[in-house]
Amino acid sequence: MKKEEKTQFIDSLAAQLQSAGSFYLTDTSTLNASTTSRLRRACFKRNVKLRVVKNTLLRKAMEKSGKSLEEFYPILKGTTSIMFSEVSNDPARLIKEFRRTSPKPILKGAFIEETIYLGDDQLDILVNVKSRVELIGDLVGLLQSPAKNVISALQSGGGKLAGIVKTLSEKAA
Repeated sequence: MKKEEKTQFIDSLAAQLQSAGSFYLTDTSTLNASTTSRLRRACFKRNVKLRVVKNTLLRKAMEKSGKSLEEFYPILKGTTSIMFSEVSNDPARLIKEFRRTSPKPILKGAFIEETIYLGDDQLDILVNVKSRVELIGDLVGLLQSPAKNVISALQSGGGKLAGIVKTLSEKAA
């Protein structure tokens, strides 16, 4: 790769890192061609972008991104793949699901909404992290709950009152 191509690649990757709300760094070394192909298909189905990157270029892109990603520098060794996704816990779920049949990919680290997670032991935590959309859905549900209770109480009270009036009118007649 020529210097000009490297510069373009670094700029492109830095822009992706800067705009991404979350990304995962994984180790996909020792995966054979068919397993790698299966992983790429699984990523495509979940709308996760997977790129194998050189560590030196990734580090330069991290420096250029404007985010404080220095904590990742020590783990940039060996083969590194980067996963980008709109939904922050999709790559974690994909990795966990894929590892039922294969020992890799191994999670090196993740960046989710300004928080850095390092190490494969963080995978279970990341699977359970709710995405922004899920959190908004939970919040809307919580806000609707009291209103539903009030409406339900009013409707059931009105039904009881109508029943009492009907019973009284039948007795009077």
